[in-house]
Amino acid sequence: MVDGYAAGRGPVLRRGRRSPGPPRPTRGGRRVSLGRARGLAGAALAGYVLGGLPSADVAARLGTSEPVDLRTAGSGNPGAVNALAVLGPRWGYAVMAADIAKGAAACRLGRRLAGAPGEHLGGTAAVIGHCFPAWSGFRGGKGVACSVGQCLATFPAYFPIDLGVAALTGAGPWRRRARAATLVACLSWVGAGLLWWRRGWSNAWGPAPGPGLPLAAAASSAVIAHRVLAPRRP
Repeated sequence: MVDGYAAGRGPVLRRGRRSPGPPRPTRGGRRVSLGRARGLAGAALAGYVLGGLPSADVAARLGTSEPVDLRTAGSGNPGAVNALAVLGPRWGYAVMAADIAKGAAACRLGRRLAGAPGEHLGGTAAVIGHCFPAWSGFRGGKGVACSVGQCLATFPAYFPIDLGVAALTGAGPWRRRARAATLVACLSWVGAGLLWWRRGWSNAWGPAPGPGLPLAAAASSAVIAHRVLAPRRP
């Protein structure tokens, strides 16, 4: 057989031998891909479970002599701000610290399981778990404090700016427009993630800026915006 194409048989070599074609994936490569998928799945599951830990419900049981349901008391949100209003500063700030810790811990655990992608995935999964915990009828908080922990772990270079944006949007006329203030803070987070990724700026102890940074910020921001803009449930 000469060089050329055999009828219906594809490219061939001299003496009738077929072209070797593209290399087939090895078993080692498949094991690596499967291990990576398992790591990402573990990061997502661990993040969701950590985010869904009912810190506000625990504080409501420990901080009051009679049972208080934060889903019906105050603003109806089982989160740090409502806990601060209903339970007082001591338990309110404890809930806030616990929610921030949940987000940061989910990121760190995700990093151990699947590297930087797992860190971003774990943080976003924690926000989802905080907002929609399956064991509480998918009625959770708004995810703001949990996202602070995510930002602290995955985007520490932006964290001081995030605090400044929170301070500005939480003061003056913005205080009466909480929904607009939350959206501004979320857009700022996503925009900064895009900027850090495109510029390749340093990210302190966080993962190197990549596409996962703005994607995770956008995903968490979408969940938070949905909870903030959703009408109060009875």
